[in-house]
Amino acid sequence: MTLMSLGAVLALTYEWIKAGHVIFVIFWIAGLFMLPRYYVYHQESPPGSAEEKRWIDRERKLRTIILTPAMILVWLFGLTLAWQLGLFAGAPGLGWLHMKILLVLALSAYHGYMVGYGKKLARGERPVSGKALRLMNEVPGIATVFIVILVIIKPF
Repeated sequence: MTLMSLGAVLALTYEWIKAGHVIFVIFWIAGLFMLPRYYVYHQESPPGSAEEKRWIDRERKLRTIILTPAMILVWLFGLTLAWQLGLFAGAPGLGWLHMKILLVLALSAYHGYMVGYGKKLARGERPVSGKALRLMNEVPGIATVFIVILVIIKPF
C-alpha cells in the first residue's frame, strides 16, 4: 500500500467514524430529551398503579436499549476522532475540543443523574417536582447548542 492510498484509507475511516459519532449523538440527545418527560408522566401517575408500572418499564427500556448504548458509542467514536485530530499528541488549536469534551462530560453526568432518578422513581420515591423535571428537560438542548457552536465555529 502506498503512502497516498494509506492517507486515503485514514481519511475515509475518519469520515465513517465521524458519521457514526453524529448518528449516536442524535440517538443519545433524543433519549435525553425524552427521559425527563417520561419521568414527569410517571410522577403524575398514581403510585402502585398499572400505569406507573408501564412508565417504569418504558423508562427502563429507553435507558437500556437507547440511552446508555448510544452514550457509550458517542464516547468511543468521539475519543477516536479526538485521537485522529491529534488531541492526545498535543496538537495545537483544539481548545474548542477541550471545551466540547467538558460539556459532554457534563451531559454524561446529567445522564447518570437521570438514570439514578429513574431508579428512585421505580422504588416509589418522588424527590423532585414535575416543574423541576420540566426545567431539567432543557439541559440537553442547551448543551447541544453550545456543542454545535464549538464544533462548527471552533472559536478557540
